[in-house]
Amino acid sequence: MFTLLKKEISSFFSTIIGYIVIIVFLLANSLFMWIFPGEYNILESGYSTIDTLFMLAPWVFLFLVPALTMRMFSEELRTGTIETLLTRPLRDIEIILAKYFAGILLVLFSLLPTLVYYFTVVYLGNPIGNIDSGGTWGSYIGLFFLASIYVSIGIFTSSFTQNQIVAFIMAMIISFFFYIGFESISELSFWGLLGNFINNIGINVHYSSMSRGVIDLRDVIYFISVSVFFIFATRTVLQSRKW
Repeated sequence: MFTLLKKEISSFFSTIIGYIVIIVFLLANSLFMWIFPGEYNILESGYSTIDTLFMLAPWVFLFLVPALTMRMFSEELRTGTIETLLTRPLRDIEIILAKYFAGILLVLFSLLPTLVYYFTVVYLGNPIGNIDSGGTWGSYIGLFFLASIYVSIGIFTSSFTQNQIVAFIMAMIISFFFYIGFESISELSFWGLLGNFINNIGINVHYSSMSRGVIDLRDVIYFISVSVFFIFATRTVLQSRKW
């Protein structure tokens, strides 16, 4: 399992596309946070906070994470190596988890450089260190959990098509729907009390809670449950090839 995980990470960084994806993520956030004038610009806002990162990153991840995961099974299906992979002395769930954790690590690689934003704002604050560290770390945890769902969705869509572009588009659509779609649907007036339940199926209400620095066990369970759902959905897709 660990050999496959290392293979996925090394193959991602063996091409320039891997570096481009991460650079685009960092560049997009940096431009809005430090260069472009407006409400997202930290220097213009006058507040020692990096909330802009946590507002923008979920939207940037809608493109970044599908780009990270689109090839993980699609490439195996296209080249025919999926059959060899499935005959290895590994259970299907171990293969899926190896690719899933590889995707998680790649997301972490893209997030680590953003710590520069945090330490920059810490030293720019008046007085130095005037930043809500608890809320910031809670937001990072929420962003990590959000990305973990995106990764599980990306692995799932990659498992039933050999076309990487199709996998990318489907992962983006499903991730978008989970992030904001359920919330938008829940606001329709005819749902009544059911609207709150529908809203809680979506990611945004749980992510927003964590972004305030509140680590609620219910939110953690939600993120883990949705990720597990798509992991086992991927397992079902792979097992269907043996039927």
